Amino acid sequence: MKVLHSLKSAKRRDKSCRIVRRRGRIYVINKRNPRLKARQG
Repeated sequence: MKVLHSLKSAKRRDKSCRIVRRRGRIYVINKRNPRLKARQG
C-alpha cells in the first residue's frame, strides 16, 4: 500500500478503483486488482 499526497492519481490507475473513508483516513481500494491500494492521512 502506498501513502500518497494526492489520491486522484491513484484513482485513475484503474477503472475499478474506489475511494473509501475509514477511521479518518482515506483509502483507494480495488477489488479486481488488490495491488492498487493507497492511503492518505
